[in-house]
Amino acid sequence: MTKTIERKGRKARKGLTLETPKELFFAALAAFAFFVISAAPASSQPPAPANVTPSGNAQNGKELYAKYSCYACHGYDGHGGAGARLVPMRMNLPGFSAYIKNPRQMPPYTAKVLSDAQAADLWAYIKAMPESPAPDKIPLLSRIMSEK
Repeated sequence: MTKTIERKGRKARKGLTLETPKELFFAALAAFAFFVISAAPASSQPPAPANVTPSGNAQNGKELYAKYSCYACHGYDGHGGAGARLVPMRMNLPGFSAYIKNPRQMPPYTAKVLSDAQAADLWAYIKAMPESPAPDKIPLLSRIMSEK
């Protein structure tokens, strides 16, 4: 059984021949997969309102940062060390909270250890940490670079 599919337009080929039922099946399967993927919603959850700001108490977060010795790996200013750089904090609160409960390379802070409110406090403290100055704003670094 031979079925020929003709393409029309500027870039038309002479024709695409699907000679076996297997080829026809895979062509139909590819078309169906494309349809399903293009028709599927991007996310099953509705987007969060843009004007809602997660809350947290930065002062409590500072105490938690010290209590759980976060500074040992992330530094007192959150700029890294043995652990990842935290400043600037690019994660939103839900992402941060989910990560610290099931991290890849640090101790997990499950709900038994750190509540959601405490995670929000810790996140607020990290968000409040000042970012590093631009390299051209560091006098010693500027002097070293100008000497070269």
